[in-house]
Amino acid sequence: MNRRQGPGNLTPVVACVLALIASACQKHDFPPPDREQRIMAADTLFARISFDTIAWESDSARSIDGNIVYASTCRRCHGPLGDGGTDYARSRNLDVPSITEPGADYDGDVAALRRHIFVGHSTGMPTFGIATLSLREIDAAAWYVVNVLRPEALARDTLR
Repeated sequence: MNRRQGPGNLTPVVACVLALIASACQKHDFPPPDREQRIMAADTLFARISFDTIAWESDSARSIDGNIVYASTCRRCHGPLGDGGTDYARSRNLDVPSITEPGADYDGDVAALRRHIFVGHSTGMPTFGIATLSLREIDAAAWYVVNVLRPEALARDTLR
């Protein structure tokens, strides 16, 4: 015998759903981890070897992707030419160094810059490798900074 369920039979289901929603809306006190904890977690997850499997069809493709990542993620603090000190950074009291001047940290070292982007640091650099950027995006951005954005790379390209 096929009985059709009426709205009265849904009351227990509706009551359960409403109870679940009500419990989910209660205030929970789960503070996010502090910056040092996030950096330590990112440092633990970082594996230099993970970047060995990334293949690019050409340096041009890597440059294009790196430019896109840099423009959307890095430029706000580091500026269009990587020299730091942007209004955005100043308004948040961030001392953002130049990443392109000769002798700067990670000067010409793509592998070290990948790690830095992945892990971040305690003075304001986000831990992009945990949840924001993929390994491919980190690789492209690091390569872009070292091989396209840096002044010696720009000078090399103009001499060709």
